[in-house]
Amino acid sequence: QLQLVESGGGSAQAGGSLRLSCGVSGYIHRNSRYCMGWFRQAPGKEREGVAVIDSEGSTSYADSVEGRFTISKDNANNTLYLQMNGLKPEDTAMYYCAADADYGLGTRFLLVKSTFGYWGQGTQVTVSS
Repeated sequence: QLQLVESGGGSAQAGGSLRLSCGVSGYIHRNSRYCMGWFRQAPGKEREGVAVIDSEGSTSYADSVEGRFTISKDNANNTLYLQMNGLKPEDTAMYYCAADADYGLGTRFLLVKSTFGYWGQGTQVTVSS
């Protein structure tokens, strides 16, 4: 079992930046290969994929954040990051990190289908104009 805890959310002005972190704990075999991702859900909207990174470091991004957000991971410290620059009011949402073993499905598939088995509780991001 894995436990995921997000942090780093908060408020920002349009054009500003925030960095989200997701700490992973629990049983992690040293040879485990994991995919991880960031998803978000705004009030009244469905959850959508933001960015996914696989065990080899390949990434996929939603079109709406491409060029503004960067997903990365620190394997030594079991931490996932999302650097968000050029924030827009439409980025306002609850952001969730997710993880699961890398089954070779591809980052684009995971971004769209969000087939992850482990989820954090979320961290709120609010962007004002």
